Amino acid sequence: MKHYAGIDVSLECSSVCVVDADGGIVREDKVLSEPEALVAWFAAFGAPLERIGLEAGPLSQWLHAGMASAGLAVELLETRHVRAAFRTMPVKTDKKDARGIAQLMRLGWFRPVWCKSLAAQEVRAVLTARKLLQGKVHDVEMSLRGILRGFGLKVGATTPRTYAARVQTLAQGHPTLEGIVLALLKAREVMAAELRVFEGRIRALARDDNRTRRLMTTPGVGVVVALTFVAAIDEAERFRSSRMVPAHFGLTPRKYQSGESDYTGRISKIGDASVRTALYEAAHIILTRPIRGSDRRPGGSASPGAPACARPPSPWPASSPSCCTGCCATRPTSLPTRQPARRWPPEPKRRHSAFGRASTISPPQRSPFAGTLERSDRSLECSTTVTALVRSIGRSSTDPIEQRPRADCGQKQVTGDRTKLRRD
Repeated sequence: MKHYAGIDVSLECSSVCVVDADGGIVREDKVLSEPEALVAWFAAFGAPLERIGLEAGPLSQWLHAGMASAGLAVELLETRHVRAAFRTMPVKTDKKDARGIAQLMRLGWFRPVWCKSLAAQEVRAVLTARKLLQGKVHDVEMSLRGILRGFGLKVGATTPRTYAARVQTLAQGHPTLEGIVLALLKAREVMAAELRVFEGRIRALARDDNRTRRLMTTPGVGVVVALTFVAAIDEAERFRSSRMVPAHFGLTPRKYQSGESDYTGRISKIGDASVRTALYEAAHIILTRPIRGSDRRPGGSASPGAPACARPPSPWPASSPSCCTGCCATRPTSLPTRQPARRWPPEPKRRHSAFGRASTISPPQRSPFAGTLERSDRSLECSTTVTALVRSIGRSSTDPIEQRPRADCGQKQVTGDRTKLRRD
């Protein structure tokens, strides 16, 4: 009979559950979260295992590599799918999670997660450490600015080289501030020095990788962006098509369709957030900044020989002061004409039948273009419709009905004459 196992990994001990092909529990136990201990436990079990599943986590890659090298059929499960499968469980424990993972392996209702290679994990670790030091250096600088601002000392605009001298100058004459500034500047200098070491290590990694150097030929893509993308992809052969890569990193829009409802939302943001951040930064640089040695300019691609321009193409002529003189040949020679806005519904017709009677207004006709206006024109359509309705219920200033006196304060009605008022 076939057997399936599920492992709920924890920091110290992992819960293990083995079920048979019918879903019955065969054995449950607590095992140390070590590859050797898990391999020994499954070897002592005696029966061959069809599949072993464990949820993706901080220790999963290490455990997966050790168990796979021992010849066990182990699979990594995506965390979102496991969470969705366990959502209906009223009681959540490690033992129940191991049972659920074992049942998922038995049913085959899971999506395996790619286990990255050791080289990709090392590159990712270096990038993470470099990002951590960069953030801490920035936090120290901002904290110093905030401390000095409380005493009315404003640092102002500085550079990485002039920052320390500026802060020390402001803290002179304040013994307490001088001690704080000195300690934080020492910590900043140490972290900045280690950050420069990581920067050199990252450049060396990029220099030795052909894939990274190929990506860096793209304008706007630097060392960090290229290494982040290469470490996340690891092996391109695991993707059947290049169209699967944006969906893998959460760059494709969400989709909800049920019956007559069909919505397309924002990007899913599923997957590695650092890759999305790196790709966004590269795309932002390409679209907004002129790049040396590239024919592409902000706002679109320029033809060879065209002058570099820091602004996107504009429909206004070269006589406009906001245009640069280098793009005059590509600009139109006249202002773009604007079509007059359509007014709908038309102005209602008024007619008066006799003195003393209410004016009658012909009802507005239905638009022959009803339902065919663009969304941008709907606001104009709504505003004109409301205006027409207000006019249709309004009265003319020469209508005698409008001059009829009302029983307000300061007004008295005179019998026999409806159109004369007497004010006290």
